[in-house]
Amino acid sequence: MKKRKMPAVFLALIGAAGLLFTTSVQPISEASAAEKNLNIKKLDVDEFFADHNGTFILRDMNKGKTFIYNHERANQRFAPQSTFKVPNALIGLQVGAVEDEYSIKYWDGVKREIDIWNQDHTLGSGMRHSVVWYYQAMARDIGESRMKEWIEKISYGNQDISGGIDQFWLSSTLKISPIEQADFMERLYKENLPFDKDVMKTVKRMMIQEEEDHSTLYGKTGSGTGIGWFFGFVKIDNRAYSFVTNIDGTGAEAKNITMDILKKYKLY
Repeated sequence: MKKRKMPAVFLALIGAAGLLFTTSVQPISEASAAEKNLNIKKLDVDEFFADHNGTFILRDMNKGKTFIYNHERANQRFAPQSTFKVPNALIGLQVGAVEDEYSIKYWDGVKREIDIWNQDHTLGSGMRHSVVWYYQAMARDIGESRMKEWIEKISYGNQDISGGIDQFWLSSTLKISPIEQADFMERLYKENLPFDKDVMKTVKRMMIQEEEDHSTLYGKTGSGTGIGWFFGFVKIDNRAYSFVTNIDGTGAEAKNITMDILKKYKLY
């Protein structure tokens, strides 16, 4: 696809509005990244959005610094799509709609578009393979009153679940901005959400995508109506960064963009 020229990126440092760093980032090893605090002076991510309109947020959760590409979109609310599996799992575990990550729901025999969905699943495999029917069934088990209570407790986006107990997050009434997703990821990583600690640890464990010697990547994709998400956090030794990518595209494309950025800056 032919690349179109994009406007120059400007990046804001939350808490220090107007400050713009221009020093280049020098490649460093993953092992030394934590020691040097990655020394990121500038994020240049134009190249990764040449074919997609989108936003990217990276937050240093140790130092409280946030870098944003495309502020306008970062503050715009979108349906969370399958990224909602993360709060859905937290709520389901907290209220006892499921017992643990190994809780099985049995396939109803209805053939769905993704082959791996057409079998029994657990809470964990449902997260890994983004099995919509499993999490819809769990949402029904949670019920509207308990779901609404917990969505309000965690201040999740616009908190509107009026679109139906098993549909409201799928291109429906619930909307959340990328910056709100970044806040949610930080609270989950730090276990500052109003859930039991073991519940948050279980969901974080289910979010693990990849593990290396010095780093672990946690994340979840989401796709629907032309919008793609990938959010999560990466832990490198004693450093931790949350991230959110939201694009006009698919969740798989959002994940690819995220991984390319993280690798460019030696964050994974």
